[in-house]
Amino acid sequence: MSRTSPHHSIPTGELSRRGLLKTAGGLTAAVALGAASATTTANAAPATFTHPGMLHNAGDINRAKVRVAAGDDPWLSGWNRLTANSHSQPTWTPNPQATVYRGSGYPENYGILYNDIAAAYQNALRSVVGGTSANADCAVRILNAWANTLTSIQGTADRFLAAGIYGWEFCQAAELMRGYAGFDLTAFQQMMLNVFYPMNNDFLTHHNGACITHYWANWDLCTMASVLAIGILTDNAAMYDQAVTYFKTGAGNGSLQHAVPFLHPNVDGYDLGQWQESGRDQGHTVMGMGQMGAICEMAWNQGDDLYSYDSRRFFKAAQYVAKYNLGNDVPFTTYTWGSGTNCAQNSQTVISPASRGQIRPVWAMLHFHYNRRLYLDDKYISAMYDNLVAPEGGGGDYGSTSGGYDQLGFGTLMYAK
Repeated sequence: MSRTSPHHSIPTGELSRRGLLKTAGGLTAAVALGAASATTTANAAPATFTHPGMLHNAGDINRAKVRVAAGDDPWLSGWNRLTANSHSQPTWTPNPQATVYRGSGYPENYGILYNDIAAAYQNALRSVVGGTSANADCAVRILNAWANTLTSIQGTADRFLAAGIYGWEFCQAAELMRGYAGFDLTAFQQMMLNVFYPMNNDFLTHHNGACITHYWANWDLCTMASVLAIGILTDNAAMYDQAVTYFKTGAGNGSLQHAVPFLHPNVDGYDLGQWQESGRDQGHTVMGMGQMGAICEMAWNQGDDLYSYDSRRFFKAAQYVAKYNLGNDVPFTTYTWGSGTNCAQNSQTVISPASRGQIRPVWAMLHFHYNRRLYLDDKYISAMYDNLVAPEGGGGDYGSTSGGYDQLGFGTLMYAK
């Protein structure tokens, strides 16, 4: 792999948050629902999975429920953004498809899927925070309809993006509705294992036959997020391990040291990390904050602190991305990579201003973790959140194209502390 600087070493012997919070225990056996094929890291998966334990844990849900009922801000403002969204209405009618297509030259219909996922998630969120059975029933109708209809995802290489992004997002709604009367969790798990996971695993293993550095960080990240979410949803330790191991040591651009290839220490008093897609455009760069953030939050809720892995490398990257998108200058080291099937060399020598300042609902999760859980000075992340984003909306609030649905949003409601 061509780089303009050597790889940074990964610290050994790091103590996981899970190790501090849970009693020692070995890996659970991969459940009969399926097993990941990649080499795994011992003790990555929890001995017992926590449910709900993806983007939201029981504490997050209870805090939002209590604060909204009391009329407290900023939770109430976040709640109002949720209830105003057309996707969160209990009258939403699902439109399941047997085959989802994404990519040029195909009868693309993936917009139907991401709209239904946004509706399932938003109705699920309204049901657990507001206690409304009509919203719960709606979320279940959507989840069951797709679980009993979808059989494949097709298209160009973009089909792997669909399997990744919509895989991890769909699991969030299912996790929130876990145990609700009428939800066919088994059928939904089977859909994730039969349709989404094989594509996720194939991409992480083969990268569509391309050079390992060909695909941008987001391709790996959404795929890793899907594997992690499916692992949690199905209590599958091997899948969970596969995602966490790839985050730490994977060969593709989504692993942490490849997604943040260069560090810029003490820039105006703050350590910054250059993001892999910074020379491409800022829309995909900000998207990366949401995808990696989702991975870190899901792992956090299972006891693993990926947020702080490798001396908080992701935090430094989020500060870098936020600083530039706020209109400030940041350093940039020439980034070189191989593309295609023969690893033809390409280089970017300057950061890209394309779509600079684009608003996506990814910053609340990062701000409330690094600033409120860890009490770190997150100057640029907090400014991005406070000045440009808060209160966060979700799918349907940021345009009708797929970019507005690449993240589920509503972080003000669910993460404010």
